[in-house]
Amino acid sequence: MDGLNNAGLGARRNEDIALDLLKFVAGTTGVGRPATGSTGFSGAAGAKPEDHVNQLIELYGRCLKAVEGKGA
Repeated sequence: MDGLNNAGLGARRNEDIALDLLKFVAGTTGVGRPATGSTGFSGAAGAKPEDHVNQLIELYGRCLKAVEGKGA
């Protein structure tokens, strides 16, 4: 039975798990999405697309560290 576990059948890489964690956290918290204004209020200009990408890359790095057990 241990041979099957070591063969990698059904095993997932840390990168895949971190990506799933990123999707969950980003979808739940709205990280990387442009802010939407409320009715009658126009705030400062929204963040640039590059800022959203940088947020997601930083979040992915944090997710990967968490999956690998290296702390945040």
